[in-house]
Amino acid sequence: MSHPAFELEPELIYLNHAGVGPWPRCTKAAVTRFAETNSRRGAADYPDWLTVEGRLRERIRCLLNAPSTEDIALVKNTSEALSFVAQGLEWRDGDNVVTSNEEFPSNRIPWEALRDRGVEVRQADTASAESPEEALFALVDRRTRLVTVSSVQYASGRRMDLERIGDFCRRRHILFCVDAIQSLGALQADVQAWQADFVMADGHKWLLAPEGLGLFYTTPAARDRLRLLEYGWHMVEHAGDYDRRDWQPARSARRFECGSPNFLGIFGLDASLGLLLETGLADIETQVLERAAYLIERIQWDERLRLITPPDRHAGIVTFAPKAGEAPRLFQFLRQHQVICALRGGGIRFSPHFHNDLETLDRALDRVRQGLGPG
Repeated sequence: MSHPAFELEPELIYLNHAGVGPWPRCTKAAVTRFAETNSRRGAADYPDWLTVEGRLRERIRCLLNAPSTEDIALVKNTSEALSFVAQGLEWRDGDNVVTSNEEFPSNRIPWEALRDRGVEVRQADTASAESPEEALFALVDRRTRLVTVSSVQYASGRRMDLERIGDFCRRRHILFCVDAIQSLGALQADVQAWQADFVMADGHKWLLAPEGLGLFYTTPAARDRLRLLEYGWHMVEHAGDYDRRDWQPARSARRFECGSPNFLGIFGLDASLGLLLETGLADIETQVLERAAYLIERIQWDERLRLITPPDRHAGIVTFAPKAGEAPRLFQFLRQHQVICALRGGGIRFSPHFHNDLETLDRALDRVRQGLGPG
């Protein structure tokens, strides 16, 4: 049975929220209204657009439990925000960054690009460690400037203990950066409890919004440590005072927004966050974890399948592989039979959201059994 907030085709089994999430009805309506109004009235309603932008910033603040909307920047994507941090910090030859060996390229390449500045990237083997956090800590030394991890690893679905890592970093005066794209919208977030200096995510996965707009949280002290990489009319303290000749970067995180806002994306993300907040972030987390646990239990029961996601560390991602045969072949079978999922980490990645009911998950598992063949 389809969820009333969505209009997915009934034959489609959509389990790819860790890739690109479908827009809810309200998001489609908001983007459509914006496009229709713009086509008829141009920017005549620009003050209303700014009202929606302000509401979105407050909704992001609630999503993150950030102290202030002043700490929130609207960016193009996760990679841009990570690059702002990697290229903005003042590095010294011999410094190092500690991360895991399971990171998506967005949280790997910006740091590796610092090697020509004498910065070492240390990758902990979190995939095989009994404690992934301890594996990270073991690589930290007096030259470690920053620890960066994903809140949930994109392929294995491993959930990291962010509060523990944040506490470790704070006691050692090390910066802590969190790529939260695989948890925001699925799990509750608390940047203050995490003691994170930087948190970033795009809107198009679990947040169920259009691609091309993301969020970037910084503490005031941390953002003051970043050299700015982009300049323009929108990132100055007195934005809108176009005749002013003296300028300075905005004190707020708006300093990372150099030019005109992506209002099409703003209307979309605002609508999607409105749905998530109205549904209740705590309730959504409960439902996402229950659905993932449901899949994990049934995959473990099937002797022909091997679970890749650590069952005691799961969030919304469940990755598995056939014990015999090839995962790519099973993946192609699933795609051909309308199961929208992903091939990641040597297995099949299912990522259900709160709107996926158990009947839908059973249908997906039936397709898996069909793809495995008799046995």
